[in-house]
Amino acid sequence: MGDSTPADRYLDAAIGLLQRVREEEAEAVAAAGALLAGTVAAGGRLFAFGAGHSSLAAQDVVYRAGGLALMNLLAVPGVVGVDVMPATLGSALEHVDGLATAVLASSPLRAGDALVIISLSGRNALPVEMASTARARGVRVIGVTSVAYASETTSRHASGTFLKDHCDVVLDSKIAVGDAELTHDGVPAPFAPASGAVTAALLQAVMATAAVDLAERGVEPPLLRSNNVDGGLDWNARLLERYRDRIFYRQ
Repeated sequence: MGDSTPADRYLDAAIGLLQRVREEEAEAVAAAGALLAGTVAAGGRLFAFGAGHSSLAAQDVVYRAGGLALMNLLAVPGVVGVDVMPATLGSALEHVDGLATAVLASSPLRAGDALVIISLSGRNALPVEMASTARARGVRVIGVTSVAYASETTSRHASGTFLKDHCDVVLDSKIAVGDAELTHDGVPAPFAPASGAVTAALLQAVMATAAVDLAERGVEPPLLRSNNVDGGLDWNARLLERYRDRIFYRQ
């Protein structure tokens, strides 16, 4: 439409991507939810990792009201978020061979756990090595990525592979290479990324699936409540104490 605003066009693009995810990734979402539920039911622990802006989606499922209390953030110093100085260092660390192996060796991850790895491009050494090393250690891996990158870019890992090649379940965010939904005359580069909104929604769909899957297995889902509702603080305190051996973001 000629009179649509940039906001209209961006929201239409995001909604279109979410519709594609809903229609095309339903089977993968169900599989990912079942994998997480099965891990919890079997006594395993849950972890999430993302570098740079991909870390935002990982953080969104950790210690989250309405979310699974057992989801832990796997932190890699210097690459989680954009708080490292200079910010460009975080991107550089994603290219370092051996970093993921060192992180996993000192992490609480063990065989029988599940790890969600979020990487839009899935091409850098860090997420590829993390996925392959974790699986070799008996950890189940869910990858959240844009599969388009594997056919339109080259891998930056020595193996020539991408994150998607080392996962038990792959969730495709459908984001186009470059992660920019809009163009405009006079604006020198494509703009308006949608990966954050789409990836966060995709992961919350998986969490919802896992919660119901657990209930259907006869296992009470360990769900946190908001601390800002009456009774929420007490509920969460009991939950964190009950599962303290599987939660690593508390002392």
